[in-house]
Amino acid sequence: MEQEEKELKSLKNKRKYEMDMCSGPVLKKVLIYTLPLMASSVLQLLFNAADIIVVGRFAGENSLAAVGSTTSIVNLLVNLFVGLSIGANVLTARYYAAKKSAHLSKTIHTAMMLAIVGGILLAFVGFFGACPIMKMMQSPPEVLDLSVLYLKIYFLCMPAMLLYNYGAAILRAIGDTRRPLYYLTAAGVINVVLNLFFVIVLKMDVAGVAAATAIAQCFSAFMIVRCLMNESGSLKLRPKLLFIHKQEFVKILQIGIPAGFSGILFSLSNVVIQSSINGFGNIVVAGNAAAQNIEGFVYVSMNSFSQAAISFASQNVGVGKYERVNKILLSCAGSAAAAGIILGNGAYLFGDTLLRLYSENAEVIQMGLIRMSYVACFYALCGVMDSLVGVLRGLGYSVLPMIVSLIGACGLRILWIATIFQIPALHTIHTIYISYPISWALTALVLLVSHVIIMRGIKKRRDEREEELRRKAEREALNA
Repeated sequence: MEQEEKELKSLKNKRKYEMDMCSGPVLKKVLIYTLPLMASSVLQLLFNAADIIVVGRFAGENSLAAVGSTTSIVNLLVNLFVGLSIGANVLTARYYAAKKSAHLSKTIHTAMMLAIVGGILLAFVGFFGACPIMKMMQSPPEVLDLSVLYLKIYFLCMPAMLLYNYGAAILRAIGDTRRPLYYLTAAGVINVVLNLFFVIVLKMDVAGVAAATAIAQCFSAFMIVRCLMNESGSLKLRPKLLFIHKQEFVKILQIGIPAGFSGILFSLSNVVIQSSINGFGNIVVAGNAAAQNIEGFVYVSMNSFSQAAISFASQNVGVGKYERVNKILLSCAGSAAAAGIILGNGAYLFGDTLLRLYSENAEVIQMGLIRMSYVACFYALCGVMDSLVGVLRGLGYSVLPMIVSLIGACGLRILWIATIFQIPALHTIHTIYISYPISWALTALVLLVSHVIIMRGIKKRRDEREEELRRKAEREALNA
């Protein structure tokens, strides 16, 4: 009897982390869901921020440029597998809302197995491909060796990074954004302490910050796996059941691969842009890296609403409540835009002070401010764009955002660099940066039109089904 009471109490404690996304006020629940997720995203970004701040302050501009110049290539290689975690999130949310226990369990074990396999593959590619990749990106000679060393160590922790991301995606799908926050808080403290110890005390330079990040990632992965193993019922992770189930795997791929390729396409365009920026020298590269890192905090804050849009839309689709989808879009896009306006312009307003956290060099600070004037101040456009993408993915339309991203954002940026930027009079850093807000605005507009068309199509099909059922009932009544 006492054992049963303990189990019941444990079950109630776990249930308090879950959320009913299919009823009640949308905006209130979106905010309750998003704030811990936003804090988690900021903490995860602090891993890289701590790296950049510590090397910038205690190791010099070359080390700062080395760490900063790797960001776009890391995102390029990781985004496909992070995209697959979106597929796991959507599928988990649908099966959880529809109470399909068997499919839910298979989805969770398939997703975590994908994280392990994908992490090992990324570790191999990143470690052995670091040097040729950085040379291909035209990394400045004075930072090449440091960049390669940082990448090699960083990629060795890819299995841990993916395990955390996939596990957190599963928890987000059931409305739990608090426990990932707790785990990342502890991991963030570990990362900062080890950064300072490895760089200041042991003089390990970029190797120290990379090792600190790797250890912190392993800790957060351990905690998220432990959490899932302590769950009950269909949510419980059982190592002996880890297996890639074909049906769930295919569905994860159908949603996740287009999402992953969208991330890759954006990262590819950023790699092209980073390569162009590298041509302006290490001062511009360092200023760009510092500003990009500050902007990252604004981006993940807005992107949390995109993650909310995916989970909320997926759960409501799972129970057939399509009438709530537009409310979800308005709540998420409006909140993301507000966050972008306030945080993006605030970051630029206090840019001088914030950039001094990364470097005391006046030229580096000036270069950072130039980037922020074009990117941070217009980040709200990106927030609206991502929220539209989130809702479309939640509806099950993952290919469409990929195509729109390819044409509206990535293609435009690459074309911009290949044409406008090559004009001698416009061959400036300003020309590169202005391509960001232009691509966000055009992509968001196309996505909005697509959303309206899709929702009208869904309503028409539902009306037709209801009319068919009504006529069938009338015929049966007449026959009776």
